[in-house]
Amino acid sequence: MSDLHLHKHSEHSHSHSGGQDAQRKVGIAALITFTFMFAEVVGGLISGSLALLADAAHMLTDAGSLMLAYVGYALARRPADVNRTFGFSRFKVLASFVNGLLLLLLGIWIIVEAVHRIVEPEPVLSGIMFWVAVIGLLLNLAMLKLLHGGHDHSHDLNMQGALMHVIGDLLGSVAAVAAAIIIYTTGWTLADPLLSILVALILLAGAFPIIRKSAHILLQGTPAGVDLQAISAGVVEALPGVSAVHHIHAWSLTGQDRLITLHVVPKDRGTAMDLIPAVREVLKDRFGIDHATIELDLEPLDECDIHTLSAADHGCDHHGHSHEKHDHSHNTHS
Repeated sequence: MSDLHLHKHSEHSHSHSGGQDAQRKVGIAALITFTFMFAEVVGGLISGSLALLADAAHMLTDAGSLMLAYVGYALARRPADVNRTFGFSRFKVLASFVNGLLLLLLGIWIIVEAVHRIVEPEPVLSGIMFWVAVIGLLLNLAMLKLLHGGHDHSHDLNMQGALMHVIGDLLGSVAAVAAAIIIYTTGWTLADPLLSILVALILLAGAFPIIRKSAHILLQGTPAGVDLQAISAGVVEALPGVSAVHHIHAWSLTGQDRLITLHVVPKDRGTAMDLIPAVREVLKDRFGIDHATIELDLEPLDECDIHTLSAADHGCDHHGHSHEKHDHSHNTHS
């Protein structure tokens, strides 16, 4: 019977109860956002306020984005299967990437509409605008407190995306309140589109880091803080039986875990298999990597293998291999 190894990385990213708690919070925020969106649409149409309409459009995308984050948490807890051996944990990263794109598009739309309002100013009823914006501000403050909960979400891109949407809504409400006060006291209606542009710029500033980080993970980029040169040198230094370490690839599934594959060249074939657990221990203790696929190379190395991390200088292909046949005798992973 074959030994099927399925990876359950959602267990590494957060506890089961923690994921459920985050999912519940995001679901509540989505419901509140979607409900109040209708009030802002009505208030924006009656008052003629771009700030309210822009915030309503933002809340519509937020409701969808928060539901996407909700689904991301739900899928992340599903077990791995034969078709998805890593499970669904990366769906959270995909959700955050989509959320970042939505923030980007929303910011652009607000700027375009604001420029139109500056060129052709429209009357604004500041009273209705003010009270609708105040209610929205209070609701967004409550949602921000609910989602943040005093926890560090620096490694949870899914929650970062959800928080960024709520913060964008919060800023939109602040801008609408400020614009209503300015219009009421001075009659200067340009305050509405100008403050809307300011909110849009803040949204864009928040969208780019989320898109960049999530895209880096989806493209299997090397996780932050992982130095492949240091890992190669560290393993050779720690284990006298290792001649060289090459063909190193490191990536993350969710942004909270770190995985690595590498080839180890033993000095003595007779004790080669003993190096596998030793290398794994070094990776865990020195570099905090507890999931590794380690392959033993028992054939002589060529120039490309020795300098894999700078393979472009040696006429190697994009994987760091030379164009000659290279055989590997053992492969193991945790």
